[in-house]
Amino acid sequence: MAEAAVETFVITGMTCANCSARVEKELKTTPGVKSANVNLATEKATVEYEPTITPEFLIQRVESIGYGAILFDEEHKQKIAAEKAGYLQKMKRDLIISAILTTPLVVAMVAMILGSNAGWVHVLHLPLVQLLLVTPVQFGIGQRFYRGAYHALKTKAPNMDVLVAMGTSAAYLLSIYNGFFNPHNSDLYFESSAMIITLILLGKYLEQKAKTKTSDAIKQLMALQVKTAAILRDGQEFQIPIEQVQTGDRLIVRPGEQIPVDGEIVRGQTTLDESMLTGESLPIDKKVTDPVYGGTLNTTGSIEVTATQVGSQTVLARIIKLVEEAQGEKAPIQQIADRISKVFVPVVLGIAGLTLLITGFVTGDWQQAIVHSVAVLVIACPCALGLATPTAIMVGTGLGAKSGILIKGGGALEKTAHLTTIVLDKTGTITKGQPQVTDFESQDPKNLARLVSLENQSEHPLAKAIVAYGEAETLLPVTDFESLTGFGITGKLDNQTYFVGSRRGILKRGFTLENFPQVDSLEQSGKTVMFLADEQEVLALVAVSDQIKDSSAEAIKRLKTKLNVKMLTGDNPQTAAFIGAQVGLSPAEIVAEVLPEDKAQVVKALQAKGEIVGMVGDGINDAPALALADIGIAMGSGTDIAMETADITLMNSDLLSVEKSIALSHKTLRKIKQNLFWAFLYNVIGIPFAALGFLNPMIAGGAMAFSSVSVLLNSLSLNRSKI
Repeated sequence: MAEAAVETFVITGMTCANCSARVEKELKTTPGVKSANVNLATEKATVEYEPTITPEFLIQRVESIGYGAILFDEEHKQKIAAEKAGYLQKMKRDLIISAILTTPLVVAMVAMILGSNAGWVHVLHLPLVQLLLVTPVQFGIGQRFYRGAYHALKTKAPNMDVLVAMGTSAAYLLSIYNGFFNPHNSDLYFESSAMIITLILLGKYLEQKAKTKTSDAIKQLMALQVKTAAILRDGQEFQIPIEQVQTGDRLIVRPGEQIPVDGEIVRGQTTLDESMLTGESLPIDKKVTDPVYGGTLNTTGSIEVTATQVGSQTVLARIIKLVEEAQGEKAPIQQIADRISKVFVPVVLGIAGLTLLITGFVTGDWQQAIVHSVAVLVIACPCALGLATPTAIMVGTGLGAKSGILIKGGGALEKTAHLTTIVLDKTGTITKGQPQVTDFESQDPKNLARLVSLENQSEHPLAKAIVAYGEAETLLPVTDFESLTGFGITGKLDNQTYFVGSRRGILKRGFTLENFPQVDSLEQSGKTVMFLADEQEVLALVAVSDQIKDSSAEAIKRLKTKLNVKMLTGDNPQTAAFIGAQVGLSPAEIVAEVLPEDKAQVVKALQAKGEIVGMVGDGINDAPALALADIGIAMGSGTDIAMETADITLMNSDLLSVEKSIALSHKTLRKIKQNLFWAFLYNVIGIPFAALGFLNPMIAGGAMAFSSVSVLLNSLSLNRSKI
């Protein structure tokens, strides 16, 4: 059976949380769709569906309920950008026209309140004049609300458009009745109708502009993608579009230019500014065989680079995709707003109906009752609820990306704020992960060649250090090689079986270490000690040391003020205790001699005690523990599978970024809670005030329009936060 496809669509025509909920429901109930997630802030829908249906069919389903959908891919990106720009331009034009037609009515109303008897004031209060000014606003500029209301009612999912259309229509029709058919009451509410539409349109315009700022991080990352590359072919240099660069092409990058694609330096040396990817401000020296990444800046020397990853496979392209996906994912806290949004508009319609009846029967003034119910209709705004969570997530994940912290969505961002324990792998996390041999002891010089030959078969970081130490040795042929995870390796040289392993592995085989009395002192100084043995005795000792990262002690100090901290290592207790002491960890906070497969069990045991666990590792041999942890945090350049599987990837491999990630999650969650509190409070206070007649419909319309803008501005204020 063919695998399910996942596509992203840009959804047009959504105005509030009910709209996004309606589109999501329509997609989820479509036969063949496995899951759908619609985000109001990003205006995107991510759909997983069976190969029995097509993207075109899904687009038709969205269009059938009154919204638009465009497949979000390279082919349609320019069309999407053009449509969004055109939509914003049309909204601006409509807003200007609406303001021009509405302003005379508002000015005349204010002048009359101030007691002016000027002739122009009386002219502007004539019913026919007001009707001529307001009608284009009501049915021309305001047609978007009628169209949206029609589709919403047709699908039995009333939204904000229904409230606006009903409220303004009531004010408009009441004004016609009083102005032309009721000699006993000359009160006109045309200016209220027009002003409500103008203010809501202004709010929507400002909201749309603010939304574009929430995706600034994506735009800045995209701006790093170069358009052309200088390529060498047959000794000649050509400028070609970046899309034509292929794996294996040799590229020239001069000082001041950006690296076009991921690659490897084959000629020259330079210094690169990689801050746009890692958040690390210090430039990095690069030489032949060193990797380089597309979008980074070449600052000094001219270099030649062989392309290794192009197009969507480059680190920069994958980061952009990851951030886009993260910004579109819902956080669990958003479920509160989603549940309320589903019943919000029907409840508001009910309150407006009760306001009309109760006010009418109690006061006997049915016109005033209509005005009060209109105020209820236009004060209510489910938009703020719908935008509260996704806008904060967009800004938070974008801010993280600028600092080299890639967060895989709202769920990870929210859960990180609730961590109670952080588990740190030692190698590559607390230490640099670049071990070096410090001691080698053997009576027979040939044992170094044997040791290096065996370790050359292994991928372990310590093995690479030993091979580098003995690079001058002639490698011997190895047969029957076997890796004994957590204990060592074994293999045959000249039909003789040899074993390389830790103290635990050696003792398990029945050997003694009486010929190597220096073992304890080496281990107590933080070195990892291994041994070479044949079938009869231990032949050699090798000690390897890995330097602690400069920032590790400070990072752990900060983490311990917020969380319980544990260190996991396969090293023996003495070595582990020495390393732990260097970074401020007590023996009780260290778990030593842990096999790779047992790291996940340590995480599981902590979770069984009620801890919410974050696991920090290199993303390769720590994969089971990273996957099992509540939050998996991968240290690394982002070039390995960790970027695909971890909840958070730290591009700069700096342990301080773990603390920054937690701080960012707390700040973002705080903004979400502030947004939700404001959205709830606004409606809890605003609707009763409107029902009791304390709010003029125009003031209600203005408040409704700016509630969403205030939520967006609060989310955008995250950009000023220091993490």
